[in-house]
Amino acid sequence: MTVAPAVPAPASEPAPAASGLRVRGLRVVYPATRGAAPLTAVDAVDLDVPRGQILALLGASGSGKSSLLRAVAGLEDIAAGTITWDGDDVVPVPVHRRGFGLMFQDGQLFPFRDVAGNIAYGLAGLPRPERARRVEEVLDVVGLPGYGDRAVTTLSGGQAQRVVLARALAPRPRLLLLDEPLSALDRALREQLATDLRTILKAQGTTALYVTHDQDEAMTVADRVGVMASGRLLRLDTPERLWADPGSARVARFLGFAPLLDADAAAHLGWADLLAGRPGELLALAPGALAVAQGDAGNADDGGTPGGGAATSGPGGYELSARARVAAVRMRGGRRVVEVEIAGEPAMAVLADGDAEPVRAGQEITVRLDRRRTAVVRA
Repeated sequence: MTVAPAVPAPASEPAPAASGLRVRGLRVVYPATRGAAPLTAVDAVDLDVPRGQILALLGASGSGKSSLLRAVAGLEDIAAGTITWDGDDVVPVPVHRRGFGLMFQDGQLFPFRDVAGNIAYGLAGLPRPERARRVEEVLDVVGLPGYGDRAVTTLSGGQAQRVVLARALAPRPRLLLLDEPLSALDRALREQLATDLRTILKAQGTTALYVTHDQDEAMTVADRVGVMASGRLLRLDTPERLWADPGSARVARFLGFAPLLDADAAAHLGWADLLAGRPGELLALAPGALAVAQGDAGNADDGGTPGGGAATSGPGGYELSARARVAAVRMRGGRRVVEVEIAGEPAMAVLADGDAEPVRAGQEITVRLDRRRTAVVRA
């Protein structure tokens, strides 16, 4: 990760798509109810999903991401804007004629049908032998060969979601719309299925619009990620560029950057050069930017003054240092992390592997900064 370029990229950067999905100026407004004002769920959004690409919409609950997906599917009326596929307007086209597949958090498998029967549900127009062949094909694709005659009530959560995916892929949709498809699963299974899902979609050449609140899931599955809040698309880019340049404080905070330091705080820590020439902007620290390197924990003391950072020779790019106060030490993802206060702001610092020296709440320690894991963002 590097400091953001001097000129921030636009919040929305739709790729020029001669084919595939194209959304322009999209607005979705829910009517007033019980005296409440109308709610604008999607506000002037532009985006493209070229054929064969996976685009994830990432945002908190109420950000508008699901409303946007439902509008593309034809499940929500639009107040303004256009939705086209290969240049053809799909807004007046009924849901069942758009050629788009749908996969939701609750796949709603039919309990009275076996696995094959569930997958074949959308293939009713095909001759029976062709239908059976397609069911076998997609079961192989999702890693469930030979599961056709199993009762869906005997499946695990992960297997059930694979069947839902197979059912969505079976009709060969020109666009697959996935709304929080993995959110009901536990984290370990969700991480594995996210990786598998990307592999499956890319192998099939499937164009997909993927909605999630989980940033790790979005970054794993998608070619490009759009961050939404309050109905607007704040930032749209590849996962790598999004992490390198979140663009704004709002996007950075959603991605887990912390703290966000203004020029005075950065100067107090001795890191003023990282904001040089960027008046009014903030220095954002990505997860993993701060570390208590091996041996530094042993130098902890009960006094000292925060700040006074300096350049040091540290491992793995941790070249700058500063003093911080320990708030707590806990386990996260199988490793110890130290909750600290730095320039009066909460932050997380990782402990080096093998560093067994104890630290205690209230102590002052030295933390090191990997400047490659920082970005400069608009306030």
